[in-house]
Amino acid sequence: MNKKAIIFINYFFGPLFFLLFAGSLYRQISNQPEFFNKWGQISSEWNNWKFCIAIILVFVNWLIESFKWLLLVKQLQFFSFGEAVKSVLSGCAVTLLTPNRVGEFGGRILYVKSAHRLKAISLSLVGSFSQLMITMLMGCVGLFVLNYFLPFHNSTLNFLPVVLRDIMFFLSVLLSLIFVLFYFRLSWIVGIIERLPFLHNVVKHIRILNEFSSQFLFKILFLSFVRYIVFILQYVLLLQVMHVELAGWFCFCLLTVFYMAISIIPSLGIVELPIRLTAAWIIFKMYSTNELGIGAASLCIWIINVVVPAVIGSLLMLNLKIIKEK
Repeated sequence: MNKKAIIFINYFFGPLFFLLFAGSLYRQISNQPEFFNKWGQISSEWNNWKFCIAIILVFVNWLIESFKWLLLVKQLQFFSFGEAVKSVLSGCAVTLLTPNRVGEFGGRILYVKSAHRLKAISLSLVGSFSQLMITMLMGCVGLFVLNYFLPFHNSTLNFLPVVLRDIMFFLSVLLSLIFVLFYFRLSWIVGIIERLPFLHNVVKHIRILNEFSSQFLFKILFLSFVRYIVFILQYVLLLQVMHVELAGWFCFCLLTVFYMAISIIPSLGIVELPIRLTAAWIIFKMYSTNELGIGAASLCIWIINVVVPAVIGSLLMLNLKIIKEK
């Protein structure tokens, strides 16, 4: 690559990405009905101790994710914890412009040495896959409790016939078990790709997956589970702050279904906010009439867990040299 191309990528890509990110963020907020009403609800509760704990958990959340990424990328090269944090935050910024956050690796690998970036993609996918697997498993638990052990007749899926609800639950469990099987047998994935001639050049970049022991994969999965509990706890606290009068354990069950739903529903980062708010209201409206409180809690979660890290990540990318000049 010639010097002019390197200069263009290093000094124009970051600002260009930041402008795209800022534009998409502005569009989501400006097109959101009752945004200022929800924001007013949030701002009126800033001094609540539960709100303060939810904010503190933001740092816990991203420190856990950074440590998980550090464990993964150390399989390739030395990586400081500070680099891992920057890498994760940059990944947050990129995800807002990609469908279902699949582009997270695009921001993370920018902090990895050029020679290792393709291998780092597979490592990032392992981390994301472990988080998705936890989301699916916990969603199955939530569906099971809500549809078979609810102490009253209302059900999150009450609008569906019983047979369809049973089929949905069965398919969710089956898909989750398939995820678990392939997660702890990553060598199977490598073996399948090795047998596909058109993916022959990819194999050398994913063989590192063969080196992961079950103990290491369980450690990554455990960190994903702890992070998931942090997500749930934040949401429960904010629902209580916004005066959504539901028992904590019941909110937990509803939120497991909510997170499973938004992880499955096709979405693009730049239109994620309305999808989140709609999904939250559909799931909670059978048990609460406080639409403003549910919307305010969902908006707050989106801001502190998605927007703020993404803004920081996009600012970090402004001064990041993607290609090192020789």
